[in-house]
Amino acid sequence: MTAEPEGFVLTADVLVLGGGPAGAWTAIMAAERGASVVLADKGRVGTSGATAAANTAVIDVAPGSVARRHVIGRRLERGLGLAQAEWIERMVDEAHTRLRQLAEWGYAFARNDRGEIYRGSLRGPDYMQLLRRRLHKAGVRLLDHSPAFKLLLSDGEVVGAEGLTRAGAPWTVQSDAVVVATGGCAFMSKALGTYGLTGDGLLMAAEAGARLSGMEFSGQYGISHVDATVTKNLIYDWATFSDERGRVLDGGDVFEIVARNLPFGPVYAIIDKASPAIEEGLRQGQPNILLPLDRLGIDPFRQRFPVTLRYEGTVRGVGGIAVDRNCATSAPGLFAAGDAASREFVVGAVSGGGGPNSTWAIASGVWAGEAASDYAARNRPRGRARPAALAERANSQASGNLNADACVSAIEAIQSEIFPLERNFTRDEMTIRGSLSRLDSAWRAFETAKASSQESKNSHRARETAAMLASARWIYASALQRPETRGIHRRRDYPGCESAPPRRLQIRGVERVVVEQAQ
Repeated sequence: MTAEPEGFVLTADVLVLGGGPAGAWTAIMAAERGASVVLADKGRVGTSGATAAANTAVIDVAPGSVARRHVIGRRLERGLGLAQAEWIERMVDEAHTRLRQLAEWGYAFARNDRGEIYRGSLRGPDYMQLLRRRLHKAGVRLLDHSPAFKLLLSDGEVVGAEGLTRAGAPWTVQSDAVVVATGGCAFMSKALGTYGLTGDGLLMAAEAGARLSGMEFSGQYGISHVDATVTKNLIYDWATFSDERGRVLDGGDVFEIVARNLPFGPVYAIIDKASPAIEEGLRQGQPNILLPLDRLGIDPFRQRFPVTLRYEGTVRGVGGIAVDRNCATSAPGLFAAGDAASREFVVGAVSGGGGPNSTWAIASGVWAGEAASDYAARNRPRGRARPAALAERANSQASGNLNADACVSAIEAIQSEIFPLERNFTRDEMTIRGSLSRLDSAWRAFETAKASSQESKNSHRARETAAMLASARWIYASALQRPETRGIHRRRDYPGCESAPPRRLQIRGVERVVVEQAQ
């Protein structure tokens, strides 16, 4: 898209924010139901985001099959009381249908060693480019490199959004429904494909009155070589870990082993438990995992290599905007899909990294697209001439053109609270309260920072910084209200699960954060 230098205004039945798989499926489904659709992405649709950067697993099980029963049972067991069978069943059935549709559109699935089509893995670049072509074919208007900053409200209803193009031109899209599919928040940890995932949609939704859920289930880190950014964890299922002297490290899952030992020195891995068949399968099916090691001249199946943990936050965690079974949020006219939405109902208290999240992106995108187009059709007689105002906070400078130093200082403050293993991989009341206090101070300082530049790139970074600050505060505010260890929410001061049935926590507010038990 080439923007006019003075900006532009568009109208649409449905506006989709975010161009990853969830946003693409949303826009395609809405358009196929007859809605006019605009999709705005902060990058280029088809190449930005975590999926486009690598291969990804996906759950493909046929209705009525033994495999389907196994998947549902396993997800319920791993969800630790927070996952629900109905949601998982709907998700895997929807994804099964849409994966077959992908093949009809021309996606070339791999075949297994028996010559059968295998739909349990997607090549990210090919997958996303195919979805981009389908978006064009469906007539969706794409706004590449055009991040949204604020939602528009009319009488409490979401009716569009505003943002900027890469050239700095302001854009406005007035619509009858909006879908947030902007991904989660990894706080610029440099995990592959996540640098632009800064929680922008979470902040926009919260400003419009939407609630979030499951934000405490965010203690998710990925393992990578110390000099690489790929955090695909599959190969470590066959790894032996050791310290600098070669002493074998064990006890707990692979993440706990690495997290427990990193504070005391380097941790090394070797993929020595993989059979020749598994090694070949990994090389063929997940080459991106091995590429950084190949470039360093390391054979991970026969040589030790140093590893670290990179924070993945809500991208591979659980939390996000609370949605109902149609992916509608608590803000009228606003829907959410993919990693921007909470995945508690399908993964519970554990990471949805890999297959579950990719499957959820497809299913929730389809549901959100259908529901948003239906909502728009019901609202269409009212037209789009309603007066609208930005959903924003009074006296906030955080969406203005702040100087770069203010953003850098705030980002450093966020990362110093959210990255350390002793604060976020495991938590306790004292460290949570300390982090919250410092983040609240950083929030107030950032809110009162003065604009000193008219460069649009600073406006973009300021908005990302505000979203990361908000997300970090939501994570710790929720974590404080869950005095137990459950899944990837690990409390040193409460090492066991509560004996009562598990509670679902929701959070609302930006200036004043409120955590409540979901009804």
